[in-house]
Amino acid sequence: MKGKKTVFYSSLAVSLALISVGIFAPKQLENFSESSLSFIYNNLGWFILCSVFIFFAFCMYLGLSKFGHIRLGDDDDRPEYKTGTWVGMLFSASIGISLVFWGVAEPVSYYITPPYGKGSSEESAKLAMQFVYLHWGVSAWACYAVVGVSLAFFQFRRKLPASLSSVFYPLLGDKVRGSFGKFIDVIVILSIVIGIATSLGFGTLQVNSGMNHLWGIPISYSTQAIIIIIVSLIYVGSTVSGLQGAMKHLSNLNMLLAFALLGFVFFLGPTQMIMKIFLQGISDYTQNFVSMSFRTEPYSDGSWIASWTLFYFGWWIAWAPLVGSFVARISKGRTIKEFMMGAIFIPVLGSFFWFAVMGGSAIDLIQNAGQTALATAVSADVTSALFMFFEYFPMGAFLSVLAMLLVLIFFITSANSAVFVLGMISENGNPNPTHFTKIVWGVIIAIISAILIMTGGLIGLQSILVATSIPLAVLLLVMCFSTYKGLVEELALSPLQKNEETKEVVNKKSKDEGKDLILSIPKKSKKSKEQLVTIKNKNVNSH
Repeated sequence: MKGKKTVFYSSLAVSLALISVGIFAPKQLENFSESSLSFIYNNLGWFILCSVFIFFAFCMYLGLSKFGHIRLGDDDDRPEYKTGTWVGMLFSASIGISLVFWGVAEPVSYYITPPYGKGSSEESAKLAMQFVYLHWGVSAWACYAVVGVSLAFFQFRRKLPASLSSVFYPLLGDKVRGSFGKFIDVIVILSIVIGIATSLGFGTLQVNSGMNHLWGIPISYSTQAIIIIIVSLIYVGSTVSGLQGAMKHLSNLNMLLAFALLGFVFFLGPTQMIMKIFLQGISDYTQNFVSMSFRTEPYSDGSWIASWTLFYFGWWIAWAPLVGSFVARISKGRTIKEFMMGAIFIPVLGSFFWFAVMGGSAIDLIQNAGQTALATAVSADVTSALFMFFEYFPMGAFLSVLAMLLVLIFFITSANSAVFVLGMISENGNPNPTHFTKIVWGVIIAIISAILIMTGGLIGLQSILVATSIPLAVLLLVMCFSTYKGLVEELALSPLQKNEETKEVVNKKSKDEGKDLILSIPKKSKKSKEQLVTIKNKNVNSH
């Protein structure tokens, strides 16, 4: 597997081969994926739960330990983006579109059918928010943060390529540039393509459902194809403009629209109840975090845990390479402690408040206002749940339009970041991939989404993505060890040791290239701090 385009062409071929199965044999793919998921849930569900908890513990250890002060970049680097913009980009690149999609549907679903106990009761209302917070809390963001901090450290501190294979350098050395490293990159690209294609598909279905609910526009393949074409043109165009351009502005616009939607529902809805639900949910979640994180239901069939908790945890692991790679790209200059506190807890609090406002208000309408029709609507079709919910508010049509706009922009920013990451990995870690590569991936994702909607292959492909969480979890666990090893080496090297290490590497490079480069480094010269940093960077680059 040699050559600059090996990863690009290999991942392209594998992606198209798998997608073709979803196109020409969607039922067979769905049956196979369901069987695979059933096997994983019954035999390896415990491994998924343990892995996610380890990721969270590892993140907290890095942030609060002696490694916390290490900067993701050179010592004099500072954050490229302001904290507000950075947080907005975190949401836009990861779970923003899912928050809109599930904000009402998931809490109401848990209220009707709780993990245990009687449904549609006071107890099930508490359990609903408690488990929503588990699924969207620190466990999810820890999966992203593990990849993000590892890649950012090796990319910006050790000056290795912006590719996930670089994270394994302390364990494999120069072998990460060989076939094994390229194999890792191909697997990562495959998970990203499947994840973003299914996300676009489900987002399109929700927008089409909203248009049908408001204006009677039929739910049809032609309507959905038009939505995909328009969205794709926008996200491909914004990707070409670069991170400093459209991505930054779209992320800021996303946050403004999200705050506007939240503000409308918060102040027009049961404000006091929302705050009580928000605080009660955090309390229940915090008190029961460990027990919920390891809940396997060994004395029952475990169907609820398999359908929700294991599915979500597997989904977060599967999305970790995409979101983590993008988070790394926008986090240069931050310390590890700042990264962990910001990339885990700030988005989590935002997610919790979103569900308290949307889901809490919906449960209040059903339980206290007797609007059981909303529960029936959620059970019948989750894609229309949000729009049915807005009917109980003044300016409901306006809120629905705002929500659809938010879904579209959230997807544009998610796809934007995905295409950017795909470009980076396809070009062997190029932090600024070419427009051609980004456009190719953007077009492929759009075509895949459109065809899968028409053939009904979305569910099967989504299940395949979750099934990949097992090998990816193993990969992430090894990544934790490799990152720890790299951080220990970073702290252990004194300036003198770094200087000696530089001499050895330059000697090796001199021998390989037939140049006597070592003569340019005086043996006993005292290097300034800036010179040492420069030499260290050259050292790592030479690998």
